[in-house]
Amino acid sequence: MAERILYSEQRPYLAAETLDELVGPTSGVVELPQRLDWSEQGRYNLDDLRELSVMYERVLRESLDVADLRSYLNGPMLRRVWSRLFLPRRVRELWEGRFPELTQAA
Repeated sequence: MAERILYSEQRPYLAAETLDELVGPTSGVVELPQRLDWSEQGRYNLDDLRELSVMYERVLRESLDVADLRSYLNGPMLRRVWSRLFLPRRVRELWEGRFPELTQAA
């Protein structure tokens, strides 16, 4: 029987070079482009921590261009919400490997 390989284990993921380059918004309403969020929601009220967390999860999982990470994520906010994000194992390992401070945040 062949080993089952999940899409999330094959898909390429990106990480920023530094957390300081992540200068996205931390409040207000953000509408993600369809390449990052093809759900019906698409718009996120960043003043609601739950909605902000869902948006961060989508951006971290779906970004194929570092420019999207820079535009939609914010370094200090990412540190704050990191522990509450539901992410594929490989995404979490990539980001925590590059930024060990994420595991100490929150």
